[in-house]
Amino acid sequence: QVQLVESGGGLVQPGGSLRLSCAASVCISNAYTMGWYRQAPGKQREFVAHITSGGTNYADSVKGRFTIPKDNAKNTVYLQINSLKPEDTAVYNCHAVIPITAMGIGTNYWGKGTQVTVTS
Repeated sequence: QVQLVESGGGLVQPGGSLRLSCAASVCISNAYTMGWYRQAPGKQREFVAHITSGGTNYADSVKGRFTIPKDNAKNTVYLQINSLKPEDTAVYNCHAVIPITAMGIGTNYWGKGTQVTVTS
């Protein structure tokens, strides 16, 4: 079965940068979608960014600050976060939609999350 393992979270100051990693246990070159969601305490989980064969997409709140590089050779997708704000504080979860059968049926997978805390 597919496992997604996040890393790279931590405590940073406003204006700083951070790179999160999501390492998959399977090849991701043919993944339909790989991306990130986040959830702050007391708030709904929200979409952050994803990458597909058609390109990338970002939430309005992170456009211009976040990017989502992918390294197929390492089966890893990243979330590069710049100009961090306190509002970025949340648990960040990796998400993937990967075909698991010859019929190409996509299955959703989630990582357990990594904590990002932005504070002075």
